[in-house]
Amino acid sequence: MFRRILVAIDGSPTSDRALEEAIRLAQTVTARLRLVHVMDELAWVNGFESSHAYFDDVLPRMREAGEKLLAAGLAKALAAGVAVESELVLGGAGRVCEQIAEEARRWPADLIVAGTHGRRGVDRALLGSDAEQIARYAPVPVLLVRAPNGTASRTQ
Repeated sequence: MFRRILVAIDGSPTSDRALEEAIRLAQTVTARLRLVHVMDELAWVNGFESSHAYFDDVLPRMREAGEKLLAAGLAKALAAGVAVESELVLGGAGRVCEQIAEEARRWPADLIVAGTHGRRGVDRALLGSDAEQIARYAPVPVLLVRAPNGTASRTQ
């Protein structure tokens, strides 16, 4: 039975839907949720900003956005009567999927819930699938939640 459910959130519609599914599941089995947002610092490096601007402007904004995202998720779970906590992972070495898997080991989770953007064809070949990579690296079962009807591939 799942008692500790880690939910990977990134603010996308599929991530929101994954959180909703995780809340429903947690209510059903009386599980605790841990919301995790990985600050993917390398996703915003473009080489044109100075290191001063990056450390004094970009990183603090990313941290603030991640904290707001987690606070909104916490509020939603608490409003549903679910035990919940959160963790902002400050990027660093390794891919997002590896960091999610490491959080699942460290906490320790019984299940990981993540949204999948439903990319196909060239988009999937070029962008890859974070959800697929989480499933590959995960030390526990993974529940992948699809995009809401009609939004696959269009939201990202």
